[in-house]
Amino acid sequence: MRKPYNRKRIGEILVDRGDLNPSDIPLIMEYIKNKGERFGRACVANALISEEALAEALAEQFGLECVDIRGFKMDEAILDTLPADAIYRYHFIPLEESGNALVIAIDDPTEVLKLDELELLLDRPLLIKLAIPSAIDAVMQKGEGTSRVLKGVSEDFMLQIIKETDRGDEILSVETISADTSPIIKLLNSTLMDALTKRASDIHIETAQDGVIVKYRIDGVLYRAMDPIDLHFQAPIISRLKVMSELDISERRVPQDGRFKVRINDKSIDFRVSIMPSVFGEDAVIRILDKESISTNIKKLTLESLGMSSREIKRISKAISEPYGMFLVTGPTGSGKTTTLYAALTEIHTGEDKIITIEDPVEYLLRGIVQIPVNEKKGLTFARGLRSILRHDPDKIMVGEIRDPETAQIAVQSALTGHLVFTTVHANNIFDVIGRFIHMGIDPYNFVSCLNSVLAQRLIRKICKKCRVAVKLSPETLRESNIDPGIYGDATFYEAKGCDECNNTGYRGRSAIIELLVLTDEIRELIIAKAPIARLKKAAKDSGTIFLREAAREKVFAGETTLREINRVTFVEA
Repeated sequence: MRKPYNRKRIGEILVDRGDLNPSDIPLIMEYIKNKGERFGRACVANALISEEALAEALAEQFGLECVDIRGFKMDEAILDTLPADAIYRYHFIPLEESGNALVIAIDDPTEVLKLDELELLLDRPLLIKLAIPSAIDAVMQKGEGTSRVLKGVSEDFMLQIIKETDRGDEILSVETISADTSPIIKLLNSTLMDALTKRASDIHIETAQDGVIVKYRIDGVLYRAMDPIDLHFQAPIISRLKVMSELDISERRVPQDGRFKVRINDKSIDFRVSIMPSVFGEDAVIRILDKESISTNIKKLTLESLGMSSREIKRISKAISEPYGMFLVTGPTGSGKTTTLYAALTEIHTGEDKIITIEDPVEYLLRGIVQIPVNEKKGLTFARGLRSILRHDPDKIMVGEIRDPETAQIAVQSALTGHLVFTTVHANNIFDVIGRFIHMGIDPYNFVSCLNSVLAQRLIRKICKKCRVAVKLSPETLRESNIDPGIYGDATFYEAKGCDECNNTGYRGRSAIIELLVLTDEIRELIIAKAPIARLKKAAKDSGTIFLREAAREKVFAGETTLREINRVTFVEA
């Protein structure tokens, strides 16, 4: 099966090839002694060599061919001949068939026993090639083949439910919840895996007349995940979700909310579950909170990384650097308000000030910041937590969301008494916020006195750069979007055809569009005098505010999104 290999040590090969400095070897040996890793991977972990250099050295050591599989798409016909969880369990990519043998790409040829086990499992000879680990992971996460394989993955291998107890997180195996390894368990587990692979933020399980429909929300838009499931399986699916979330499986007439954690490949991911009765049974929505992935990316989280223009970043940076007052972000659910607040906190966090947050739930983990999760079952509400925070001498406070008059009153008083308060509230635009606070019984004069700025935000999908094509839009289409054909008729617009890179959606990732109102004395006086919205808008525009629709149009003209997308997210103003 495998060719005889050169027994020369991997370190010697790396040195001979010029990839590794001999003086670094003692450092690596010390690292190996403490961590227990293999030499080559220790070199990669310490950034002394690249993944490619290690793969080429291993190929030389074992007499194998090193292949670049980036962009490779797995053959559906070959995948159908393999056990469902094989490529994940043994971490390989099937490349092609060569007679009776199967050509595969692996990243570690030293795992001889594992390769022998795979050969026995497949009952056919293997021809081995080498590829870098990240390329193998990328190929696994792409294409329809991945979805097909994931649907058959066994729960024993991929998932462990974690039960939260008063003593911390307790790992609870699937067998202790249900000894029945039924198709329902496999369906739910593979659905969770598939949703994570496709970057979904939510999983919707909807009961309709023709069956159970599973959808993923990807980049803010719903996509059907699979063909409808027979209505006969609706009750077992929802019951399984209730068991995982520790909800009452006998109660089917009132909504229930719960949560569970899943450990996938040594990575812990939170899921929030909401179950609601409907005409045909019960529907469920599962919100995915990948905290470990978020905390890894938090170092890169800046206002610029959210896609904001340099003009608006300068204005926001000035607003969040004020010594006291309130910085308020508004927008609908899922518009990225919390992400923007955390980007703002990372911009101003120097370690010199005490920053405390209270959230439901804590979605990001920041070093050096005290973070408090709301626990309403135990009586820790936003209002009660905020009162306690004020006794801990904070300089800056973040309140995840203002939901009730009591929290609003405490937040306003905190901003008036020398604290810088970051918070969010649900409203459609920067002017609706004022009405929301007045409706909650807050004195308008106190509110506008403490308010430094209001930021309204939406997320628009970014067009896939790989499959986008330039298109010519008709004058009628431009007029329908309130774009003057006489001025912008020759502008370049884009549409996307869809490709493997974007899961054939035409879009990949999202970008923020914002409108920022910085309160000046003139605007404060207009608000207190209950001036018409038209006068407030004119004053805001004169003070530098760019409204959401204009910010969205700028993204279109820059080739970052499509006209159809901004019409979906923002109003076409006359």
